[in-house]
Amino acid sequence: MLATLGIQGWTFLLVGLSFSLYIGIAIWTRARSTGDFYVAGQGVHPVANGLATAADWMSAASFISMAGIIAFKGMGGSVYLMGWTGGYVLLALLLAPYLRKFGKFTVPDFVGDRFSSQVARVVAVLCALFVSFTYVAGQMRGVGIVFSRFLEVDITLGVIIGMGLVFFYAVLGGMKGITYTQVAQYCVLIFAFMVPAIFLSIMATGHLLPQTGLGAQLESGSGLLQKLDTLHADLGFDQYTNYGGGLFNIVCITAALMLGTAGLPHVIIRFYTVKRVRDARSSAGWALLFIAILYTTAPAIAVFARTNLIDSVHAKPYNDAPAWFGTWEDSGLLAWHDRDGDGVITYAPGKVVQGRPVFLDPEAGTPVRGAHGQRLIDVTTAMPDGSARLAPGRNELYVDRDIMVLANPEIAGLPDWVVALVAAGGLAAALSTAAGLLMVISSAVSHDLIKRTLVPTISEQGELLTARIAAGVAVICAGLLGIFPPDYVAAVVAFAFGLAASSFFPVILLGIFWARFNAAGAISGMLTGLTFTTGYIVWFKFIDPGANSADNWLLGVSPEGIGALGMVLNLLVAVPVALMTRPPSDEIRDMVRSIRVPG
Repeated sequence: MLATLGIQGWTFLLVGLSFSLYIGIAIWTRARSTGDFYVAGQGVHPVANGLATAADWMSAASFISMAGIIAFKGMGGSVYLMGWTGGYVLLALLLAPYLRKFGKFTVPDFVGDRFSSQVARVVAVLCALFVSFTYVAGQMRGVGIVFSRFLEVDITLGVIIGMGLVFFYAVLGGMKGITYTQVAQYCVLIFAFMVPAIFLSIMATGHLLPQTGLGAQLESGSGLLQKLDTLHADLGFDQYTNYGGGLFNIVCITAALMLGTAGLPHVIIRFYTVKRVRDARSSAGWALLFIAILYTTAPAIAVFARTNLIDSVHAKPYNDAPAWFGTWEDSGLLAWHDRDGDGVITYAPGKVVQGRPVFLDPEAGTPVRGAHGQRLIDVTTAMPDGSARLAPGRNELYVDRDIMVLANPEIAGLPDWVVALVAAGGLAAALSTAAGLLMVISSAVSHDLIKRTLVPTISEQGELLTARIAAGVAVICAGLLGIFPPDYVAAVVAFAFGLAASSFFPVILLGIFWARFNAAGAISGMLTGLTFTTGYIVWFKFIDPGANSADNWLLGVSPEGIGALGMVLNLLVAVPVALMTRPPSDEIRDMVRSIRVPG
């Protein structure tokens, strides 16, 4: 019976089982107090907290999009790998233990008490909302992509289904429910990521471990990366092992990702769920180990995916294309436009269309097909500047980079249950991070804005109800951002990291290590960094996307890396303002010095 299920049947089975597990855990661990809702009663074991932190950290961008970026950009895509990994190390070693010793639930709580300023607290709430909503948009988009392909529903409906699930266990269980759900989600996502990776490594190189398979010698005597470089050269692409883009931009993107990691509120809050500072350090070490399993595998997945894609479709007649090609076409995330009319798929450098493909008669019950059977792209729809959507060049193949990990098992011909397992893993990665972000949004509104600022006399039950209402509203807003995303998953997440780097990182760093730093410096720095970075991203992604090129970027820095310059600008404003205004009280200075003392 199981052999006849097919991909969709296996997906319903595995996704249904995993969702049932998450819902069961949420019911079992439902929050009964604000302590349970915000920090899981501070009773989580360090190993369990490490698993939950890893799941919280490894979002849809890590599971779905990171390997896709590396597959398309080659060595240049490794900035995401280096930035996110290095950033977690920075957070775990430099900031997390001190924040845990300070003993506050949230980053705005730390900012408000550290600087003894309600204005600073409200500004920090604003920053947390900006960062979290930007980040969660990428997660909900990832949920929609998985559902649209594997359950064959519209992306919008997929996002709505994901919203319903997150709403249930985040609103019911709070941080306690989310923590133990994330433990289960880590187990699902890492199993789903490693099983196909091991299959592919054995098939391509004979090595069991993908990490060693990446550098393996093939039967032809050449290395796997050397083979991919040759394929790229034959097709006219830059060599896969070359960095692309300006060096300064690469440095800025890496720095924005690293420093943004250290300012991400949904990761920082995880270190408050353990009893002691020692447990926070221990859980950080466990989380790094669990994260490394996926992050050291992603480059191998990228190489396998890129090689298999080129071998499977380039120079092949469309009528002989594998079944997965048509299925992904129907999702709108893969497209072929026969430029020369020969019925053969040509894959070459350049774009097929400007932006995402627009298909003829999108409202029709069945897609319009061309002479060779492919879904037809509407190349007559004019862009705002009057140019056609069809881009110049030879390339006939459009592949959304977010599908590479999800499509890889199908491209390689792996069993249906492996394909469905990857779908369940992608959903686990997206939902785990989405839940953590929603907790940040909920706590920022209910605890920092309502309890600590607007209505300090609110009861514990009133605060708990407010937190749940805030989480529900946040789910709806997150869903809308997932339905109308500003970019592909990893790019949206990169924007969130840039916002965190430019707003939170300098304030947290100076708040811990510089006792003279005061509220005026913190407020001016956060507002400057957030405003500059947000304005830059909005300009190039929404107001004037046609100008989004290296020729128009400030100092050659892309919107994905602008957070690094925003962070520098934050410091250039915050430090002089702090020096020119009244210093903190002696009590505040003593408190800052005390949190750096071990024990």
